[in-house]
Amino acid sequence: MKKLILFFLVAGTALAIFACQPPKTEPVRPVKIADGDIDPTNWGKAYPVHYELWKKTEEPTPSGKSRYKRGFDADAVTYDKLSEYPYLALLFSGWGFGVEYNEPRGHAYMIRDQLEIDDSRLKAGGVCLTCKTPYAPRLEKEMGPQYYYTPWKEVHAKIPVEHQELGVACIDCHDNKDMSLKISRATTLTKALEFMGVDQAKVSRQDMKSLVCAQCHVTYDVVKDQEKRSVGIYFPWQGSKYGNIAVENIIKQIRNDPTVGEWTQKVTGFKMAFIRHPEYELFSNNSVHWKAGASCADCHMPYTKVGAYKVSDHRVTSPLKNDMKACMQCHTESREWLQEQVFAIQDRTVSLMIRSGYATATAAKLFEKVHEAQAAGKSIDKALYEKAKDFYEEAFYRTNFVGAENSIGFHNPTEALRILGDSVAFATKAEALLRQALTKAGVDVPIMVNLELNKYLDERGKKKLKYNPKVVINDPFGVEEKLLTVKQAK
Repeated sequence: MKKLILFFLVAGTALAIFACQPPKTEPVRPVKIADGDIDPTNWGKAYPVHYELWKKTEEPTPSGKSRYKRGFDADAVTYDKLSEYPYLALLFSGWGFGVEYNEPRGHAYMIRDQLEIDDSRLKAGGVCLTCKTPYAPRLEKEMGPQYYYTPWKEVHAKIPVEHQELGVACIDCHDNKDMSLKISRATTLTKALEFMGVDQAKVSRQDMKSLVCAQCHVTYDVVKDQEKRSVGIYFPWQGSKYGNIAVENIIKQIRNDPTVGEWTQKVTGFKMAFIRHPEYELFSNNSVHWKAGASCADCHMPYTKVGAYKVSDHRVTSPLKNDMKACMQCHTESREWLQEQVFAIQDRTVSLMIRSGYATATAAKLFEKVHEAQAAGKSIDKALYEKAKDFYEEAFYRTNFVGAENSIGFHNPTEALRILGDSVAFATKAEALLRQALTKAGVDVPIMVNLELNKYLDERGKKKLKYNPKVVINDPFGVEEKLLTVKQAK
């Protein structure tokens, strides 16, 4: 009996010791990846588990898990953001985004979304491929300045046929020799880090887990020459500091650089720059998770078990769409509690974003009235006009910043709300000055300014959208059903 008890004790101890061992990481296969090899299937021979997870970025996301970022669901529908946020159709009129602006579908669809989108979104040229294809650094090197302004379709045709729909791949983030993280977009991110005095060689691995994402999840400016051709691209981080890339400095940079005015806003006639998906800037600007040492990969690529192996989940996605598993690595609360916290932050952000967007749109329409008054021979106070324009642009870029950022404020809740609050303040000041200028000129200004949103939405008649009655779009702003449009994915 004693021997039997001893046997079970030894066996139980051995089992406990074995069970407490950390999961194994995926072993490195004796397969060499050639320098410059872009084909993910060749990388997959050495790292099959990571490769299979990466391929899952192509699969649809279960609907209902994210309230605002639905992206790509099982019905293969791409959602039209202009119908959901109608003030954007007014603010972006005269610009490709005012013709077609869809919810992105994820890494596997980076090129496919460009192939399907209205051609007006591709006028900038090959520069639009810089973050979309792993061939971009090679094409940039081979073509020189022509890469930027050569028509998009011509540059895209230079990509091997089998990879013309390939989005972000292994080579974009990893060194082929040891799989260490690396920056492949030296002409943009490396230069941007140099603007801030950051020595890339001394950056920690934890910081690199965010910087590889910052190669693309940032705002950027397309430099134009006198002929309005694209001749370069850069991140407007001059004057910023690592961990403090403030929206004020970004706006200062793009407003003071005469080479970056990319489009003319139709309603105001102003030459404007643009702010695109500044996830890294918002997250790294003193946010709670940034200060706690979290990286982009910790939340969007959490460790997962595949068989006996523990690997970073290369199906890059929102924690909401992954049942909050990334959050529960650090937080002890339930999935439901954590999810409600995210929703609470996003609801408040959207509420203020709507207020900011409509306040900015109101100021834009008043500029239209000012220009009509000037055309009719009315004299407009120049000082009031110039100050209103200054306030208006400050408001526009701030609402643009938060609207383009893909976390709906969650990456940095306090900063997002501060930016939107300032946007409302600037837009309100612009409106007040414009009302004063119009009144001085003898123009009667209505209390409620008609934004004519239907006009701006209907102006998109040439876009390749089809109404799909099977899809119900979240419509918090009361847009008529006839204006709710979705684009059928191929």
